[in-house]
Amino acid sequence: MKPSEETVKLFEKDRFATDNGAVIEEVDDHYAKCSLKVEGRHRNAMGAVMGGAYFTLADFAFAVAANWQEIGTVSLNSEIAYLGSAKGDRLTAEAFCIKNGRTTSYYRIEVRDEFDNLAAIVNTTGYKKA
Repeated sequence: MKPSEETVKLFEKDRFATDNGAVIEEVDDHYAKCSLKVEGRHRNAMGAVMGGAYFTLADFAFAVAANWQEIGTVSLNSEIAYLGSAKGDRLTAEAFCIKNGRTTSYYRIEVRDEFDNLAAIVNTTGYKKA
């Protein structure tokens, strides 16, 4: 479902991601889909999408999925695997909750390019501070 105004307003405070163009597309129970329009500032010296752009978008999708219903989960550990160079001008990250425990959670975030090619996978362990 589309994010509510309250959800969008809450995550506007995630300035690094939003200032770099990340937007929330969908949210559901421990799930989020976020996107990023790829611009020149997101590219490395070889013209490919910079690894930090993939990771920033994935980290934002995790933050939204883990916190839009109840704030307080932070990333404890993340690992990224780059699977291919993104094509086109848009990245999409989908965060799926694999396990949601009492104090920790585990998410898999898939980053895809404009043509639905899997470009990166991020696995994140979250810790519930609250």
